[in-house]
Amino acid sequence: MSTPEAIPETAAGQPARVLAVRLDSDGDVLLTGPAVRALAATYDEVDLLVSREGAQAAALLPGVAETLRFEAPWSGAEPPAVSREAVLDLVADLAARRYRLAVVFTSFHQSPLPMALLARLAGIPRVVATSEDYPGTLLDVRHRRPPGLHEVDAALDLAAQAGARLPDDDAGLLAVRRPLPAAPAGDGARTVVLHPGASVPARAPRPQDARAYAARLADDGWDVVVTGAASERGLTAYVAGDRATDLGGRTDLDELAAVLEAAACVVVGNTGPAHLAAAVGTPVVSLFAPVVPGDRWAPYGVPHLLLGDQAAPCRDTRARTCPVPGHPCLAGVTPDQVADAVARLTHRPAPARTGAGRWPA
Repeated sequence: MSTPEAIPETAAGQPARVLAVRLDSDGDVLLTGPAVRALAATYDEVDLLVSREGAQAAALLPGVAETLRFEAPWSGAEPPAVSREAVLDLVADLAARRYRLAVVFTSFHQSPLPMALLARLAGIPRVVATSEDYPGTLLDVRHRRPPGLHEVDAALDLAAQAGARLPDDDAGLLAVRRPLPAAPAGDGARTVVLHPGASVPARAPRPQDARAYAARLADDGWDVVVTGAASERGLTAYVAGDRATDLGGRTDLDELAAVLEAAACVVVGNTGPAHLAAAVGTPVVSLFAPVVPGDRWAPYGVPHLLLGDQAAPCRDTRARTCPVPGHPCLAGVTPDQVADAVARLTHRPAPARTGAGRWPA
């Protein structure tokens, strides 16, 4: 493995241009944000190659000069068929941009090698990635991930292998570009956001449970705002009922960031909005289905509490749909537990359970 070092200026004396790659979802792109900032602090220009599923998050990341798109047939929930034309178009585009370095970011169970091959075909002279698989000549730096690292720290560790470090005044937390748009709902200190859906169904609470959480939080005096994608409007309407404000399908990712930032706390599964809440500094009650490890995927850098059975039979299966009848990892999370977790994170005493409570004006 090569010794990590900064990439020198090109032969023409122009500063190095770097390609960062993260081809999965919005949440994964947000987790790569600190590493992208490290690259941007080290090199003159950093472009980010993402898929459709990560494009909204890429637009929010500080340090990105330009966002490029590619639908990779080896990545994503619904990967496209292999297209010779799409692959050759990408290779030609990358070659024309004359990148001096490519850093391929992946989750712990993904391979960077297909993308590394395309980077090589594009003439990128130095390619860095984490790979458990033998890379042949595809990688100049084949990094092996140290055990126990959160996804954010693993990405920063990989960036360090490319000679990149965060400046001293950057704490390495998740972040988004500013300013954000005005929040369409919520009044700050009294607001809790409940996001009942998830891009991976196994990571979402059951709808009836989420509805009960919304009702209990409303009983406890919170102004509850329910958020979700356009495809989740039926879910958010059911969960909100007549006890909460339904924003399902009414926010883009930057607007959702504003809603989350304006809230006192967010209740959400292990999905992208949990990481978006962390990026705007809002505490998170994480309804965490252990299909992936909590130590790698929990909300990063903000106060949070994980609820759910972390020893459930689905543990570490990476299942997209729950493999166990009844969704036992999250079905045991009660409205009282959610309300108590919100109270702890917001430093407010939980109202007595004998009836509805209101926070003092």
